[in-house]
Amino acid sequence: MQPLEKRIQTLKTEVAAAYEQLAIDDKALQLQLLDDELAVPEIWNNPTEAQAKSKQQAALAAMVQPWQTLRAQVDDIAELMSLGDDSLLEEFEGQISALEHELAERKKELLFRGQYDDHNAIVRISAGVGGTDAQDFAEMLERMYLRWAERAGMSVTQDERSTGEEAGIKTSVFEVSGPYAYGKLKSENGVHRLVRLSPFNSDNLRQTSFALVEVLPQIEAPDEVQIDDKDLKIDVYRAGGHGGQSVNTTDSAVRVTHIPTNIVVAIQNERSQLQNKETAMKILRSKLAQLQLEQHAESVAELRAGESANWGSQIRNYVLHPYTLVKDTRTKYEEKDPQAVLDGKLDGFMNAYLEANIS
Repeated sequence: MQPLEKRIQTLKTEVAAAYEQLAIDDKALQLQLLDDELAVPEIWNNPTEAQAKSKQQAALAAMVQPWQTLRAQVDDIAELMSLGDDSLLEEFEGQISALEHELAERKKELLFRGQYDDHNAIVRISAGVGGTDAQDFAEMLERMYLRWAERAGMSVTQDERSTGEEAGIKTSVFEVSGPYAYGKLKSENGVHRLVRLSPFNSDNLRQTSFALVEVLPQIEAPDEVQIDDKDLKIDVYRAGGHGGQSVNTTDSAVRVTHIPTNIVVAIQNERSQLQNKETAMKILRSKLAQLQLEQHAESVAELRAGESANWGSQIRNYVLHPYTLVKDTRTKYEEKDPQAVLDGKLDGFMNAYLEANIS
């Protein structure tokens, strides 16, 4: 029985350490407070606030409950083993092995040490140099992240999308919700470069195109990032579009400018002006939070003008011709099957980035 007792004791110690590092008890308390708030029927008088809290509740539950279950299972087996029934040794062996495997998987969460790693994420993809090829590449990246989110059990909400004239997209903005969404996706922030035989020119020549991916921590609570009203310039205008029944016929599009940093967020989905403003402010808060991280600033007031992600050197190369390879320029992690990567196989790149930043 001794080796098994040692293993279960190690499990208890490691689970307790992870609990402390991930602040599971604090998160469980936050979850309980949200549960109590959402149990009051009056909260649904403000559907926007209620939905935001409901999303926050789901995200916290996905982080807290697996650890609570794991700790309870470890404690239960430790208690059963203390009864000294040797006829159950084989069963204990199997259960402890399963718990060790579960803990090894869960311990990957210990890599999420950033201030906003446990937040949801806002992803903005922009086509760069390369004309139609770049717009097509931007849409390939959009599909890649949507496939990854689906595999990871994350939910996605589209905020803004502008299609290209011939193919692809000019920009796409969407929110990704799920456990440690920002912590996982922050590795994708930067310029992505594609090399391939172009399907858009008659000579089928090799073409290099670029797309910019911005990943921001989603800031739901306004008090997390304080913005002074006098620092904002808000413009309302008529939304553009391809016509048809759903095009806006009122001045509902909103452009918000943060004057000190010159960050501009424009939203023109087919929704009300109020909803567009709320979405724009959420993205602005998220951009400012990201900028604070990059500039190591204590507050928004200390931020300098600058871009959250800029057109500097690329972070990742996707080569489809003359050979096939996807390689991260920061971690040197690579995959030899670009199609698998473009189908959402991104965990290797994400883990390599997290481990490199820890070390």
